[in-house]
Amino acid sequence: MTATIPPKNRKLPYQAIGAKIFHTINIISLFLMLTSGLQIYNANPVFGGRAGLHIPPIFTLGGWLAGGRHWHFAAMWLFSLNLLWYGFYILITQRWRHRFVGTNDIKALQKSQNPKRLVYAWHRIVYTSIIPVLLLALLTGIGMYKPAQFPWIVDMFGSWQALRIVHFASVPMVIIFTIVHSALGRKAGGEQLTESMFW
Repeated sequence: MTATIPPKNRKLPYQAIGAKIFHTINIISLFLMLTSGLQIYNANPVFGGRAGLHIPPIFTLGGWLAGGRHWHFAAMWLFSLNLLWYGFYILITQRWRHRFVGTNDIKALQKSQNPKRLVYAWHRIVYTSIIPVLLLALLTGIGMYKPAQFPWIVDMFGSWQALRIVHFASVPMVIIFTIVHSALGRKAGGEQLTESMFW
């Protein structure tokens, strides 16, 4: 007769309430910006002019150009303020020490044979790489929103059309980041880690 050994209790992942609020507001604001941005795009497509590629209405928000703009800029403020307060939050709580890439992560990619350590290193690299993408999206968005007040932003990219293309290109970058970030999170801590980011 063999004795049954009870399985070792696994500690459930835990996230601070600040991280939960940040991720939840991010998902909501990014969804609103994406769908309303596609509505704005339909009014004047970036590629192919007015006869260019159009997005089906089911994927857009706002109903028409002005409606799309209202939703887009409202969500932009929500997203920007959420990003700003979270920046202060991670500085005050020093969460940045464990969330962003460091020299140890680069060394791990070169030398470590530990699969979990490599996942953590890649996770921090991906997490850090989204910062310039988000800042670029905000900068180009402000340039498109207020070109008369910020002509230097338009000049920085050479032309209005180039500014629009860069802003539009930030969308697939954020989508790719979300997919990779989520996949690495599941690989590091399973579905429970992903769920702990929201509730």
